[in-house]
Amino acid sequence: MPSTLRPLLAIMTAGAALLAGCGADEGASGASGNDRPVVVVTTNILGDVVQNLVGDQIEVITIMPVGSDPHSFQPSAQQVAQIGAADAVIVNGAGFEEGLLDVIESAEGDGVPVFEAISAVATIQFGAFSHDDEHDEHDDHDDEHDEHDEHDEHEHDGLDPHFFTDPARMAVAADAIVAFLATNVAGVDAATLDSDAAPYIAQLESLDADVETILAAIPSDRRVLVTNHAVFGYFADRHGFKVAGTIVPSGSTADRTDAQTLAELAELIEHEGVPAIFADTSSPSELAATLADEVGAIAVVELFSESLGADDSDGATYLDMVRTNAERIAAALAG
Repeated sequence: MPSTLRPLLAIMTAGAALLAGCGADEGASGASGNDRPVVVVTTNILGDVVQNLVGDQIEVITIMPVGSDPHSFQPSAQQVAQIGAADAVIVNGAGFEEGLLDVIESAEGDGVPVFEAISAVATIQFGAFSHDDEHDEHDDHDDEHDEHDEHDEHEHDGLDPHFFTDPARMAVAADAIVAFLATNVAGVDAATLDSDAAPYIAQLESLDADVETILAAIPSDRRVLVTNHAVFGYFADRHGFKVAGTIVPSGSTADRTDAQTLAELAELIEHEGVPAIFADTSSPSELAATLADEVGAIAVVELFSESLGADDSDGATYLDMVRTNAERIAAALAG
């Protein structure tokens, strides 16, 4: 972290602590008012998972509220204070929480145990399941897509952080989170934590099987995704899909696209015969609508990608979110 940022964070932390003592807002999921250990979780997806793992012996504070875009989210002063004062912090990792990286680094430097959930799972690189792998089959399109391909390769460079689109990987991460908390949070009874977590981990493993059953209606030649940005690589890996293209050629919604990219993607969609474009409930979908108008006769289907949905939605929990996404993908692609 730049040295000039540490004094600012210290001031923000002190001010937030004063506000909390005066009865200010308690944050996204509450604040500690008892003797239980406090674990802060960055994203609402992981927050829901961790809450279901720990039972009553740990208080869970989730930083990002429902509907947040993790790539652009900026913490309040009080949230900075909560992270710095936590008994442990659970993060997605791989740069996913772009606006929190300095705060997390500062907390870890001050001795707060930090666990990156993605560190527990088998990871993939951006673009691992993209259309680039099949260009040799379409020689007549090679020349006109060369510039676009080079752009894709540049933007998709690096580790893909979106492991949570695969519930099998989430089950592995959940088990690792439990082990981390048992080892690093004082006052936690490890046996009780294991007992509390086991039923939910079993639900995650069952969800993986349920998703496979839901997707069984989609033939292999129709397992092709066009998405708003590069979110579903792990889903594609797990279930035999190809990501034919993304509107924003990056894993971050903070990046931009241009008219040439949209035109090339429209041509690719027509060539692949893709019946739907999958947009994000937590990110603007104007470009997806523009692309659909360009192609014509194609649906825009919203998926819960980087945030849970509202309490009254079909994606209010992680289990609901994953199941709903599978059902919407199957309905759009099964034919």
